[in-house]
Amino acid sequence: MRKFILISLAAVAVAPAAPALAHAKVVSSNPAANATIAAPAKVSVTFNEKLVPAFSKIEISMTGMDMKVPVKTSVSTDGKTITAVPQGKFMKGGYVINWSAAAADDGHHTAGSIPFKIK
Repeated sequence: MRKFILISLAAVAVAPAAPALAHAKVVSSNPAANATIAAPAKVSVTFNEKLVPAFSKIEISMTGMDMKVPVKTSVSTDGKTITAVPQGKFMKGGYVINWSAAAADDGHHTAGSIPFKIK
């Protein structure tokens, strides 16, 4: 019995660890949170892991108004960055990037927002 326990413990000790399942997390954005900038040609959010493009997106809205800036979105070839190219003009004022992302490894969905201002 003692030999069985020692062999079992040894097997557990050398077994490869299973990958941890986690949500995609934002590692950077352009513009950065709370930045005051000139009107950008594009907006991007980069994550710590690969995303599912069909379930990941960016929307840009003017703060305090029900006005969305039309955008064309794409996901980078490495699958970690969502880019939005505005199809309209920005006015001066506050905006928020609303993002949602689904991680490719486990499908978990996360969402958040990043405020910025146009000068």
